[in-house]
Amino acid sequence: MTTAHAEYSLARFPEDPRDTLRAWDASDEYLLRQLDGTAALDGTTAPPVELSGTVVVLGDRWGALSTAVAASPAPHTTVQITDSYLTQQATLANLERNGLAADAVTLLSSQDAPPARVDVLLVRVPKSLALLEDQLLRLAPAVHEGTVVIGTGMVTEIHTSTLKLFERILGPTRTSLAVKKARLILCTPDPALSPPPSAWPVGYTLPAEDATLGAAAGLTVTNHAGIFSAERLDIGTRFLLQHLPARQGPEQVVDLGSGNGIVGTAAARGNPEAEVVFVDESHQALASSRATFQAAGLPNKARFLLGDGLTDLPPGSVDLVLNNPPFHSHQATTDAAARRMFADSRTALRPGGQLWVVGNRHLNYHVTLRRLFGNCVTIGSSPKFVVLRATKR
Repeated sequence: MTTAHAEYSLARFPEDPRDTLRAWDASDEYLLRQLDGTAALDGTTAPPVELSGTVVVLGDRWGALSTAVAASPAPHTTVQITDSYLTQQATLANLERNGLAADAVTLLSSQDAPPARVDVLLVRVPKSLALLEDQLLRLAPAVHEGTVVIGTGMVTEIHTSTLKLFERILGPTRTSLAVKKARLILCTPDPALSPPPSAWPVGYTLPAEDATLGAAAGLTVTNHAGIFSAERLDIGTRFLLQHLPARQGPEQVVDLGSGNGIVGTAAARGNPEAEVVFVDESHQALASSRATFQAAGLPNKARFLLGDGLTDLPPGSVDLVLNNPPFHSHQATTDAAARRMFADSRTALRPGGQLWVVGNRHLNYHVTLRRLFGNCVTIGSSPKFVVLRATKR
């Protein structure tokens, strides 16, 4: 990535030589040009932004913005706030790749308390409007009249609702012209605004009389901001719950990519002797999983692991993996995460252990599973979804 003053070597995490996707896009470049004073807004260029005090980078994707801001010689403190473990690891790797110390950026999660004062706020607009609202509300008390607030995103990511959110929480907001299909959001903090505290997390209770939910019927689900389908049970998860295997005994069960934890909690309820491990790379998801499991009041042992797949579990230690893999990486459609999850599952499973997967029919996960496991059985099928089972031989 080239800016007005430097070039940066950047990569996504984990690195995959087959991955053709970059670790930055035109919106990152646009924001950095605005900081440098080289971006033409409405036909004119603004002076460079003075990086001083505490500079918060919110929602960085792969550490591109954090790395470039940390490399600035101006005296300041760089703080990154993200929901993603992968973003944090990518940032550390990219700092090292560009000769910067690991502590050049303070890494905070979406669950951590934000800095008490923010002098420059740079926002990479996330896919989830709820996550953006939650984070802006948490940061609002630290923003003052002199805070420089600049958001960025691709044209398809910035909507009227996005701008209204900035305006309602922080102050008057406008957008730039589009450049390479990217826009900037320029916000002037209004100290007279007094936005309310964030309403997240939210919860709902599944109908106790709905027999199709199996062991999940009657459970209370907690969702922190940014969790997929936060206000109702998504149809893919519902379809997996309808086909959840009935198992007994002291097994180790993994809810891989646990989200709000309803699948792992249902598995624990169905088998009181099972130890359930909830795994996700999202801080918000893991907090949601913990709250959902604790609300169920179950006797099972449970662990909650933040990380990339199952790399932290010993090989051959797991009896059952339950998985509803994502097929988007931000705006890109890709099966890279699913492929890693399937490969990790095969390594973590004991001989005879099983991986159960729900996915859209068109994703053809059965092809990948047969290649990895040598077998794949269709357990359930609907016009949109399939539930597949692969057994480690």
